[in-house]
Amino acid sequence: MDDTDRAIVAALRVDGRMSVRALAEQVHISRANAYARLERLQRDGVITGFTVRVDPVRLGLMTSAYVSVSIEQGSWREVLAVLEQLPGVEKVALVGAEFDMLVEVRAHDNHELRDVVLEQIQAVPGVRATRTWLVFDEWST
Repeated sequence: MDDTDRAIVAALRVDGRMSVRALAEQVHISRANAYARLERLQRDGVITGFTVRVDPVRLGLMTSAYVSVSIEQGSWREVLAVLEQLPGVEKVALVGAEFDMLVEVRAHDNHELRDVVLEQIQAVPGVRATRTWLVFDEWST
């Protein structure tokens, strides 16, 4: 990756719907070069897809939390496979800390959050313990 590739990725992170023409103008390359670079970035796995960012509150997801998860040794693949399928689980990170995974959960209200944590995450085979941090407010960069 060179500086132009990094500029393309940065521009698309701000506006994934940007036209190739606008992208080429912004990074000062021809449209043909922009198409070729986009194709290569996708083929090489640098760009893995295009998505939409939403405001979770406007979507009705009024409650969010970070949940630390301690798991049985060697079970992270199986636990991850189940966590990824749970409703409300936005993100899962394998971490080096006093716990093994950090899970971001969004829910409509505290009752739904409670159900996700206490009845679904804690029921996953391999999960030994959880700890929940309620998010009061958040900002995106």
